[in-house]
Amino acid sequence: MVTRRLLGLVLLFIFVTPTTGAPSSEPIEEETSTQAKCVRCCDPHELHMRPTTEANPSSSPQQDGYYLPYPMPQIQPHINITILKGDKGERGERGPHGKLGKEGPVGVSGPMGSKGEEGKAGIPGDSYKQHYSAFSVGRKKGLHSSDYYQILVFDTTFVNLYGHFNMFKGKFYCYVPGIYYFNLNIHTWNFKETYLHIMKNDQDMVICYAQPSDRSIMQSQSIMLELQENDEVWVRLYKRERENAVYSDDVDTYVTFNGYLIKPNMD
Repeated sequence: MVTRRLLGLVLLFIFVTPTTGAPSSEPIEEETSTQAKCVRCCDPHELHMRPTTEANPSSSPQQDGYYLPYPMPQIQPHINITILKGDKGERGERGPHGKLGKEGPVGVSGPMGSKGEEGKAGIPGDSYKQHYSAFSVGRKKGLHSSDYYQILVFDTTFVNLYGHFNMFKGKFYCYVPGIYYFNLNIHTWNFKETYLHIMKNDQDMVICYAQPSDRSIMQSQSIMLELQENDEVWVRLYKRERENAVYSDDVDTYVTFNGYLIKPNMD
């Protein structure tokens, strides 16, 4: 019994006492079990670490003086922006107007447009604002002057624009101030004197005269007058010692009196 106990104590002392000298080339049980264990590359804390006594030029020292068993890859993340593009946003408010640019060249004229609708008639203006005036009247009956002065009245109307010539009084009334042209044509009577005046108001302006003759003739007189509003122009027969007359008949018109505005007074 005593011998067995002594042998056990000796064996225990041999196992407990650390060995000295060069380390054995045989792998220890702990390293064998560690190499056989599966580890994940993405978990650095579970990687097999080697002591700093083994040089690894491709690795950099980590914490606690250990090197990784192989070099770690350098990861540079790349983000595809097209995948991260969001939905189209709402339309923003319109900004302020910018400065006007330089005027460009004149463009080519476009095609002529269609004719527009006819406009409505305007309000009739006053008589003095009408810039037209004209008349032409005639007489188909002969006339023998029995008075010293007698007005020549007409019975036929050719033109009487705006009614400026009064057929009952035989006078033209000026409604549009300006310069007028007047013309008188008469036919003489055989063996009778023909003596007439173109009158402006009460003043005789020009004479139309023919001496008594055995042959009747056509006689004419013309004049231009500057008239003011309400002036009167008319024809007067003037009787002297001889009988005064103008010839005409019911078939033809031998006596005519004409007048029209040449230039209105715009002042």
